[in-house]
Amino acid sequence: MKADFGSLFLLNLFFFDMNMKNPIVWFEIYVNDLKRAQQFYETVFQVSLESISPPSEEDKSFQMLSFPSDMNSHGSSGALVKVNGMTAGENSVLVYFESEDCAIEEARIASAGGKVIKSKFSIGEFGNCTLAEDSEGNMFGIHSMA
Repeated sequence: MKADFGSLFLLNLFFFDMNMKNPIVWFEIYVNDLKRAQQFYETVFQVSLESISPPSEEDKSFQMLSFPSDMNSHGSSGALVKVNGMTAGENSVLVYFESEDCAIEEARIASAGGKVIKSKFSIGEFGNCTLAEDSEGNMFGIHSMA
């Protein structure tokens, strides 16, 4: 079953409240090779991405694959996006994924086609992070309390 981009985005906006601690409602990771990026993220995070229908059936200028989400919970969801004319890897946005222990996902990055930029490191009382590059050259982070 395909998700509808407009419905997912509007549901996220509906639950958005600037006074809440987590104001991010959506993220997009721009990619050049959607299948390669899908395989990378599904391998590293052990999830299945789902195709999102474009807002208009006539608009074939972009393709999207959404990350698993629960629209009844606070927080954000997002998608891998391939858009004509948009180049991946410019690192204008850094997305952090939640993890039980970021070393677990870190161990899968290289074999999935990515690169660890900074191995698991402490951020004090706020937990630990790993910084990495995906198969498309996008930098991302993994955060855990362990």
